[in-house]
Amino acid sequence: MSGSTPPRPAPPFEGEKARIAAAVRSARDEIVDLSHRIHADPEPAFEEHRAATRVAEVLARHGFTVDHPAGRLSTAVRATLRGGRAGDRPRIGILGEYDALPGLGHGCGHNTMAASGVGAAIALAAVADGLPGEIVFLGTPAEEHGSGKQFMIDDGLFDGLDAALLYHPCDRNHVEIHPLASEDVDVVFTGLQSHASADPWLGRNELDSLILLFTSVGLWRQQLRPTARVHGIIREGGTAANIIPDHTVAWFMIRSDDEDDYRQMRDRFRQLCEAAAIATGTTVEVTFSGGSRTMRNNAVLVERFRANMAAYGIADEGDDPSSGSTDMANVSWVCPTIHPELAMAPPGTPGHSILFRDAAVSPQADEVTLVAATLVAQTALELFLDPDLVAAAWAEFRST
Repeated sequence: MSGSTPPRPAPPFEGEKARIAAAVRSARDEIVDLSHRIHADPEPAFEEHRAATRVAEVLARHGFTVDHPAGRLSTAVRATLRGGRAGDRPRIGILGEYDALPGLGHGCGHNTMAASGVGAAIALAAVADGLPGEIVFLGTPAEEHGSGKQFMIDDGLFDGLDAALLYHPCDRNHVEIHPLASEDVDVVFTGLQSHASADPWLGRNELDSLILLFTSVGLWRQQLRPTARVHGIIREGGTAANIIPDHTVAWFMIRSDDEDDYRQMRDRFRQLCEAAAIATGTTVEVTFSGGSRTMRNNAVLVERFRANMAAYGIADEGDDPSSGSTDMANVSWVCPTIHPELAMAPPGTPGHSILFRDAAVSPQADEVTLVAATLVAQTALELFLDPDLVAAAWAEFRST
């Protein structure tokens, strides 16, 4: 009829995506139970033995071939499932994290990341007979400290992937994120004990060294770029007020949105540590852990995830303005990668807090975990069924 609105084209692979959503709904209890069990039993970086085992057991029940441990890390998991259609490619990586914050637990909601990643893998397994290539699940330890994904990259566990997908919980919805390059630094000062009252002149005070270092860092911040960060805590500051401390330990983090600036900051921080040691007549050991890079959001994958969100009525709220860090950024230098965020907590809920930790097992978090599993699996499905989409993602990766 003249003037009528033409029908909108059906979303790509609508039937297959419906099967993905149905598979997530069918596995709801299993996915939510995994999230809650990991949340109730928090384990810090490199110590996530029970969480990794739980993840591995669920994947094995759904037909995956599971390597656990994988590579050098005892808490890493790599699970694979080949599609039923001919063809070795693509290989799509579905990731999960499960480390907790020391003394806080899952204040970053990694329990939902592990469960949603496993949920996405379960959903893809349900339709694997119609897929070419290989589903690759990677359980990645130590995001909060020490960059477990970089160890796994170095061990070759990401070799051959055509894309890597991982959701992150937030208080807002963002498909693109811009985390800062970051590195953990352990600082150990060594001096000489003495009685703090009877003969303090015989000692060399390590706590003085740390106080000087924190003062130097505070003054240094005046000359740092607005997007740079330096922050730390004292882990060991002495044993008694009447003993001159001979051993003190601090944990710092250095961050920047520019990798060249970041490298200069590392050099300057080491100089500040050495200056504090010289000033107090002590010695210092500075250990950089290896860290997280800046993020390369793959525009092709961003567009597809955003479209899949829109189909569920979820609006992208634009770039994430926060300035955290993640080793998922390291993966983005290896293959096309996205790390979208979905709101599992009320707006304004601070990350790395008791409020965020408690929100990570709320009914809202459970629903978002299931939605995230569905969206990650549906985006992966498009890559499995559309070779041109994979080629476009790689072309965008190589052009940036």
